Amino acid sequence: MNNKIIVIIAIIILIIVAGILFVVLTMPTYERIEITPNGTSIEVPANQTKHNGDIGSIKIWTWKDGILTTYNSYEDNNLLKVSEMGFNTMSEIIKNGEKQNIDGFTCYVINADELLKIQIFEIIKVNYNGKFYCIPLDNQTTHDNIIICCKDQGMAVHMAKSVQYKLVYHNNPNALSTVKNMTGDLQSKANDIINNTNLSDIKSTIEGIDINLDDAKGKIEQYTGKLPI
Repeated sequence: MNNKIIVIIAIIILIIVAGILFVVLTMPTYERIEITPNGTSIEVPANQTKHNGDIGSIKIWTWKDGILTTYNSYEDNNLLKVSEMGFNTMSEIIKNGEKQNIDGFTCYVINADELLKIQIFEIIKVNYNGKFYCIPLDNQTTHDNIIICCKDQGMAVHMAKSVQYKLVYHNNPNALSTVKNMTGDLQSKANDIINNTNLSDIKSTIEGIDINLDDAKGKIEQYTGKLPI
């Protein structure tokens, strides 16, 4: 084998190695976070994902080119469920985008300016542009609701695939059960009052009240004027 062939082979090998290194170095790395305490988790871009806090019961994470929002209806103790209504509104706006099916996930393509019209994103002051791929997820068992929005389609799909659901909240503290408990307490107290009250005493007390209707009429007319008869 002459030197020319050896040099060509060496160059090809170097190109292949360089290509592999480039792919490895530019591939996003991920870390797993919990979106409910000790419960459901998801992989997010490592070393760049920031928890922006909670708005009501909606949790928000952001990174350079993406947003993750989550909401668990069983974790929300607000009687009126304002956060749930806000999250559902956000989901409906996203679903106005172009619908695509990617690796078994329903994805909506939406422009960043449309995404940023959602009030929740105005509050956290993000600055995005271009197209975003948004994947809404929900689980009826764990009651986790998730919206993933990324400029990178592959990242959005990876995150959706990485979700590991785990049931934490076994009892539903929703508005309906809360109202039922309140109603039950009020009914119980009302029954106690009725059971512990002597209705005969009440009747006797009422019958013993002596009211002069003419006097009462005269007093009222002092404030209202003469009443028609």
